[in-house]
Amino acid sequence: MTGRSRTSGRSPAAAKLGRSFGLLAILGIILVLAGIVGLIYVAAATLTTMLLFGWLLLIGGLVGLVHAVQSRGSSFFWLAVIVAALNIAAGVVVLRLPDATAAALTMFAALLFLTGGLFRLAGAVVVRGPQFGWTLLQGVIGILLGVLVLANWPESSLYVIGAFFSLELLFDGLGLLAMGIGGRGVVGMVEDSRVA
Repeated sequence: MTGRSRTSGRSPAAAKLGRSFGLLAILGIILVLAGIVGLIYVAAATLTTMLLFGWLLLIGGLVGLVHAVQSRGSSFFWLAVIVAALNIAAGVVVLRLPDATAAALTMFAALLFLTGGLFRLAGAVVVRGPQFGWTLLQGVIGILLGVLVLANWPESSLYVIGAFFSLELLFDGLGLLAMGIGGRGVVGMVEDSRVA
């Protein structure tokens, strides 16, 4: 153990853990790049998101149908068949009409922003807790986002979902990148202190 140098002295477990954190950082870079590309081409990101959503519904419905057929004798057979059929039907609709689906989901998101913002605003005013300012600000931002999306609907459906999806990819990628880089650094520090 004392014969190991600092550069080549990493144990196999530490080297494997360091590689795993490196792969996590690479995945983070890929997600960050995908998020940036999605923010540049938001209409394409919206269409891609809708198609991905449709395929996930369709495949999930087919898997659910297979599972329902395998459990024919159970008490939840008909419920499983109905849920699978609804997923398949929704997947087909989303794949055939991605623009209409994006418009419907955009309106739903705007209404969620509005109601969430109103509830936060009312809660902040009524409760006046220690986070009063932040809760009030979140409520105002939610209401503003809902109003902005609804004011330009249905044209806003071309970019809202793609922008949200791309921002989610970007922030998830940044989180994974930070975790990967930080994890490699921690493994290196622990291993260096163990060798020393």
